[in-house]
Amino acid sequence: MKMSDISVIVLTKNEEEGLANTLRELSDFEDLIVVDSNSTDRTVEIAHSLGARVVNFTWDGAYPKKKQWSLDHAGAKNDWVLLLDADEYPTQALKDELRALEGKLAAAPEGAFDIHLLYRFGGRLLTHGHVVTKRSLLNTKRARFPEVADLDAPGIREVEGHYQPSTSAPIGKLRARIVHDDRDPVSSWFARHNRYSDWEAHLEMNRELKKDIASKRTVKGRIFDSVPMKPFLFFMYAFVARAGFLDGRAGFDYAVALSTYYWQIGVKRRELLRVA
Repeated sequence: MKMSDISVIVLTKNEEEGLANTLRELSDFEDLIVVDSNSTDRTVEIAHSLGARVVNFTWDGAYPKKKQWSLDHAGAKNDWVLLLDADEYPTQALKDELRALEGKLAAAPEGAFDIHLLYRFGGRLLTHGHVVTKRSLLNTKRARFPEVADLDAPGIREVEGHYQPSTSAPIGKLRARIVHDDRDPVSSWFARHNRYSDWEAHLEMNRELKKDIASKRTVKGRIFDSVPMKPFLFFMYAFVARAGFLDGRAGFDYAVALSTYYWQIGVKRRELLRVA
């Protein structure tokens, strides 16, 4: 029997390569919605063929951005929504955990649940090293993505930046993980993070905005945001302290890639300071 008390929203834009696999992994859910940003490939056709409802999103340059807009306007049948990117899906263990939880959600005090990602990088699922945490299971009446003053920032446009939805209700934590099944060429990872670092460097130039966004990150994110010598310390944390070396070359490459991302932010910030 399909899960009927949790809706799933998948965010897409030109995701024909991996979307079919994602949607097949989500066939356990009765209410499956794809929110698409005017894709020009077969994304919408694939979504329809695999039973998803498709809602189109066109960003108007203002808030709400895509994630919050989806929670407000996608027509989810339930208050509880699992919000995913097009290359994300729950592990079988997480599906089992959600199935056990769904009957209790109506009376649950939480406003959201944090879930760790099982990240694919360099062709391998990484079971050690740095673990990304996303607040992905949300009660649409209790959790909301904040509106921050970043509309003129480069790098991140129609989708909310690197901050979590907020809620005044308690925040739960699930044990199992979401697979972040990134099978794109590694060059696309670097291209995305080049854009993200533009956004992060912009924040560095606006203390009040940076402080506001930092307050909306996870505890781990706030710590990373505040430490000095980020590239070196992050590599030591991810590859050594968190045993990323156990993932072999892929673990090393991922730790270096993320350390380089923090280095990029610093370089771009220094450039902005020079030209200011």
